[in-house]
Parts: sequence; C-alpha cells; structure tokens
Amino acid sequence: MNLWGTLALAATLAAGADIRGAASFQTAAPDAGGTRSAAPQTVHPVAPAASASGKDKGRTSRPLQPESRLMLVRYVSGEFAKAVQALPGGKKGLKIPVGKPLNPQHMSDMLRLYGAAINQGDRVQITGMEFRSREIVFQINGGGKKPFHFRDHLQVSAGMGAASVSPPPASRAGEGIGSTLILDYGRELPDMSPDDLKHDLSAFLDFSKQHSAAVNWIDTLPPQVQQAIKDRKAIVGMDREMVMAAMGRPDKKVRERDDEDRETEDWIYGLPPEKTTFVTFLGDNVIRVKEFN
Repeated sequence: MNLWGTLALAATLAAGADIRGAASFQTAAPDAGGTRSAAPQTVHPVAPAASASGKDKGRTSRPLQPESRLMLVRYVSGEFAKAVQALPGGKKGLKIPVGKPLNPQHMSDMLRLYGAAINQGDRVQITGMEFRSREIVFQINGGGKKPFHFRDHLQVSAGMGAASVSPPPASRAGEGIGSTLILDYGRELPDMSPDDLKHDLSAFLDFSKQHSAAVNWIDTLPPQVQQAIKDRKAIVGMDREMVMAAMGRPDKKVRERDDEDRETEDWIYGLPPEKTTFVTFLGDNVIRVKEFN
C-alpha cells in the first residue's frame, strides 16, 4: 500500500471511532431485562408564579387608567373564588411579587406564624380592594382586621340585586377570620383588564365556575350615584367603594372630630394650588363634599 492509501485508511478509521463514541454517549445502557431505556431526567419543582411573563408582555406599558380602575372595582371586587392553596391570617398580609416565582419558605413561615385563615378548596369572596402606587391590596373574607361571617355577607349581596347564591357549608371553627393578599407589581400600576387581574391572582384564587357578584353592579345603584361615578365625582350618601370607583385612591386621608365630637375622615384629592376636593366620611358614608380651586 502506498503512502496516500495508508493516510486515507487511517483517516477513515479515526472518523469511525468518533461516530461510535457519539452513539454510545447518547444511548442508555440496557437494563436488567435486556431492553434499553432513556436515562432518567431530574425535574426540579418550580413554585407557581402569580403572573406568567408571557401575559405581562401582552399588556400596555401605560399606567392604570381611571376607566380601567373602575372596571376592576366593578368586576373583581365582590367576586367569589375557590382558594387554590391555604392563605394565612394576620393584619400584615401576604405580599405577592407579580411575575416572579413564589417563595415556598415564605409561605410556610406565614402559615406557621399566623395560621391558615383559609384552607385549600374553600369558597371565598373578595370583600375589599385598595389601589396603591405599586400594589393592589385585596381583603379576602373581610381581611385579617375584623370578623367576617360568610352567610351574613351573602345575604347583603343578594339584597343589593346580585343573583341568588347557594349558601356555603355550615359554619365551622375558624369562620370569621379572613386573609389579606397584596399584589406587588414592582412599578407603577400598569393598565389592565379584570381578566388580567384575575390571572395575576390565579396562583391563589380560582375564579372559574364561580358565581359572579358583579352582575350589573353600577346598574343596581341609585341613578344619581351612577351618574356621579360616570362623572368621576363624589356625592353625599356614597360609601367608600363607590367613591373609590368614582375617584380612585385619595392623595391623603385625615381623621378628626367634628363639633359634635364625632370621628370623621377626610379623603383629599389633589394638592394646592391645584383643584382640591375634600370628601368627608362619617362611618362608611359620605356626609360632605367640598371643592377648592
């Protein structure tokens, strides 16, 4: 064999060795039964995220609009849902970073410190919402600050015009304790729809197949209140939820006592020298509205 033939044969043998090596690396060794099986893969559990990144990418970058805020109050506040997992009690509330994985250890610590106010599978209701600069706070079954009785609340809801609702199971130990969830967006609240907001809560609350409490909510209110909400202003007789729907979260809140020694609370919108509106509450209802230009 001449020199060129020898070199060609050596190159061929080397290439064959490389191919056989690659094949043996990709193929699993036979098991005891003589069959081949794929090598096992290690699966690392990932905590559920409050919002999927793909969902966030579909949203606009503009801040939450007044009309969107009204829709959120109308179609999310008062809604019923099923608890996907246990929720802790306590006044502090559970903060949820939107779009990031949940911290299982933090959840475990909260449940250990404050107890499970709501168990997995329980039927719950969003009884309050508060909009902050970067957060939305939800009171579930009255929150952790005051007693809440599910049956009493369902009767009130039905009286406001909502469709009839089947009562939950008989009262059990622990009823009257609620939970607080805080969605933390880490930036100025983005514009969103009610479906977007429900998606952000989906790691904790399942709204599917639940009766909607937002059946023509505005249509059940007196005509003058409906018009005030559309005009984005407060009027005497409104409650706090109506004012929130009309004007949003106030810039400042001030509590004081009036001439009759009654404790009142002023919600202040705007700051001088701009137009400033004082909405005064006695208990849960507006008793006075003053505007200063």
